[in-house]
Amino acid sequence: MNYRKLFIVVALNLALAIAAYWFWRSSPSAKPAENAAAEHPPMEGFTPAATESAAVTLAPIELSPERMQSIGVRTGQVEYKTIDSEIRATGTVDVDERHVAYVQTRYPGWVKDVFVNASYQFVRKGEPLFTIYSPELLASEQEYLLAKAYAGHLGQSSVEGVSSGADALLRAARERLLQWNMSEQDISKLEASGKPLTNFTFASPVSGYVIERMVLPNAYVQPEMRLYSIADLSSVWVNAQVFQQDAGKVKPGDPAEITVDAYPSRFFHARVEQVLPQIDATTRTLRVRLALPNPGLALKPGMFVNVQLRAPLGRQLLVPGSAVVQAGSRQLVFLSRGQGSFEPREVQLGARTEEGFVVLKGLQVGDTVAASANFLIDSESQLQAAAGAYTPPPPGAAAAMNGPEQQASAELTTDPSPPHKGKNRVHVKLTASDSKPLAGAKVTVRFFMAGMPEMGMAEMNVPAQLGDQGNGTYTGEVELGSGGTWQVTVFVEQGGKTVLTKRVNLTATGGM
Repeated sequence: MNYRKLFIVVALNLALAIAAYWFWRSSPSAKPAENAAAEHPPMEGFTPAATESAAVTLAPIELSPERMQSIGVRTGQVEYKTIDSEIRATGTVDVDERHVAYVQTRYPGWVKDVFVNASYQFVRKGEPLFTIYSPELLASEQEYLLAKAYAGHLGQSSVEGVSSGADALLRAARERLLQWNMSEQDISKLEASGKPLTNFTFASPVSGYVIERMVLPNAYVQPEMRLYSIADLSSVWVNAQVFQQDAGKVKPGDPAEITVDAYPSRFFHARVEQVLPQIDATTRTLRVRLALPNPGLALKPGMFVNVQLRAPLGRQLLVPGSAVVQAGSRQLVFLSRGQGSFEPREVQLGARTEEGFVVLKGLQVGDTVAASANFLIDSESQLQAAAGAYTPPPPGAAAAMNGPEQQASAELTTDPSPPHKGKNRVHVKLTASDSKPLAGAKVTVRFFMAGMPEMGMAEMNVPAQLGDQGNGTYTGEVELGSGGTWQVTVFVEQGGKTVLTKRVNLTATGGM
């Protein structure tokens, strides 16, 4: 008997386990892989471009004159203009290398007295720099004096060739002195004294500022040594750093204006002399060399300056800069069709100037575009596109969700009309299917506006419960937080059942 009871208990437990297993297999949670696949389809074939194109959809919109005035819509023309592309850059003043001279001797020797003994000292051409004693120069001076004496004695000789030979020797000695960098005045002084100049005074070959000085008293110098560097600063260079994206716009001869913080109200005019053929790998900038006069030495080498370059672009089709909306990787404008109608248009743009963008594709001369309130128009266009993409449920779907089909009709009005940002009165007139006023209903109105992340606005949801005023009229108050297009849904219940659901779009006036 005990074995019988044990057998019955085991059989019942086995039956319960089988039933529980089949119940688990038939439940939706028993197939996580299938549900996961349905909720999260595989990523194969996913492309970011497709997602981006589906993310923002725009539709043509129509605005009333009052609406256009309330949001501040202005229009502009697409037209041809002769324009310049302005490029702003920074730069530094530098010495014009073409106006730099090195001072070197052509013979070795010992420096004695140094007259120009400080950097950035101004010297004039012919002004003494230092004195030098050179055995080679002294020997050349003695040769010249001897040649001159021989030429004087042998100049009247009747022997053929003697007189001409003496003259040739004198000319050769004189030429050597000139090659040693002695001036005609120095040679005349040598001739007048009749004695060699032991300490020869070396004069400056140019006028300018000493930017480098290497000579010292009692120093031994040789021809390969650079003793002075003298720069004429009456004209200077400005090396401007232009960003890489503007490299194709700049060319030699373009005008430029230079300003310096030291002279706030003063403008220096220059021209592009050379676009150097190398990009700085660290700053990704291109060096552009400008040349300009420097009256009064106002521009000092090493000074930091601001540069405004003007690159002529010629006659171009131009759209106002305020008309362009940057929509991710796309550039859009809203083309005016008149009477408050605006159509979104994708365009391809070129260089930007002070007056607008160069149009490469998408517009033609004479087109009128919205030049202000573009973000508001863009938001309205997105809402219209979203509303147009709404597909109503098939017949019978409402009945499946909410019970019977619509059993009443509703007429929604607002006070003021159209509504505005702030407090508004909402009126709903209900009529039953037998054309009689519908009384005793529960009426709820919901105002909804989608979020606009590009403008930093979250979505807004404003519900209102309307009170029964009799004769099928229901009234309530809503406070709208923004102007723009609102999606309004009217819910009507009676006897615990939904008898009407109606959706409309209302455009409220006022700012965002």
